[in-house]
Amino acid sequence: MPVTLRSFAKINLGLRIGASRADGYHELLTVYQTIGLHDLVRVRIERGSGIEIQCADARVPKDQRNTCYRVVERAMPLLGAKGRVLIQIDKRLPVQGGLGGASANAVSTLLGLERVLKKRLPAAERLRIVAEVGSDLPLFLLGGTVLGLGRGEEVYPLPDLPPIPCVVVTPEIGVSTPKAFAEWDRRREADLHSAGQRTAAVPARAAHTLTVARTSDRIDELSHGLSAWLSEQYSGAPFGRGRAENPLLALVRAGIKNDFEEVVFPEYPELGEAKTALLRAGAKYASLSGSGSTLYGLFASKAAAASAALRVRRLGWATQVTVTVSRSAYRRRMFVG
Repeated sequence: MPVTLRSFAKINLGLRIGASRADGYHELLTVYQTIGLHDLVRVRIERGSGIEIQCADARVPKDQRNTCYRVVERAMPLLGAKGRVLIQIDKRLPVQGGLGGASANAVSTLLGLERVLKKRLPAAERLRIVAEVGSDLPLFLLGGTVLGLGRGEEVYPLPDLPPIPCVVVTPEIGVSTPKAFAEWDRRREADLHSAGQRTAAVPARAAHTLTVARTSDRIDELSHGLSAWLSEQYSGAPFGRGRAENPLLALVRAGIKNDFEEVVFPEYPELGEAKTALLRAGAKYASLSGSGSTLYGLFASKAAAASAALRVRRLGWATQVTVTVSRSAYRRRMFVG
C-alpha cells in the first residue's frame, strides 16, 4: 500500500556563514525551525526495479539529481529490499526558495519507504545517508527547533518554542545557493584586501581598528546572540505578563540575522523591499530563509499575521499565513491518514 507524508518546510532563525573548509563547504551556524507549509510525498513499491519520480512541476528533476532518488538509491540495499520505487511529489513549496523543500521531500521519502517496507534503519544509518545527500536534510529527521552546525548537517534538538504565527512571502525568483556562497566569498576577499591596504597606510597602533572581523569571530557573535535568546525564560502564551517574555522580543533584542541578505539583497533588490514590507506590516522579526528567495515575518498573533499578509499581498507579493511546528506536532502530523 502507498504511504503519503506531509513534507514540512523550514525557516532559518539567523544564519551565520563562517570559514570556507577544505571540502569546499563553509562552516555555518543557524537555528532551523519547521513551519506548517508543506509538500505532499507519496511512496509506493511495485514489481520490477528502478526508481521513478513523478511531479507536475517541470523544475523538479526526475533523475539522480533529485534528492529523493539519491536517498532511495542508498537506502534500498541497506533495507534488504527489492522492487520499483515510485515517488509522487505534489509540489506546493517553491523550488530554490530557501525553505528546504527538496531536502524535506527526500527525508519524507526515506521515512515513507521504511513504512511501506515495514522495516527501519538504525538512527545512525539514517543520519549518515541523509547527510551524504545534502547539508540540510538531517534537520528534517528531527523537526521543531533545531541547532545546525558544521555545514548545517550537524543537528541538535533545541527546546521547542511556543507556536508563532508566520507570514511567508514567496517571490517568483530562484536564488542559487552555490552562487550566493560564491558571491559571499568574493565580497569577503575584497573586504580583507581592502582592510589590508588600509592597515598598511596607518600606524600599527591604530591598525587593529581597521581589520575585518575573522569568520570565527562572526560565528562567535551569532552564537552569543542565539545563546542569549534561547536561554530566555518565557511563557507559552504570546506576550505573557510578568517576568516571562515572548520569544519574539528576545529574538529581536538578540539581533540575530541571516548573512545571505548581504549578498542576495544587492542582487535582487526586490527581496529587500519584501522584507521591509513585512516589517512595516508589523512583523516582530523578518528575514530571508536560507539563501532565499523566500522571506518570512514572525508576528505576535494570528490576527496580526492575517492582517499583514493581506497588506503585503496588496503590494503584489504572494503571501501565505502559517505557524511554526513543534517537534511533537511535526512527528504527529507527518503521515497522512
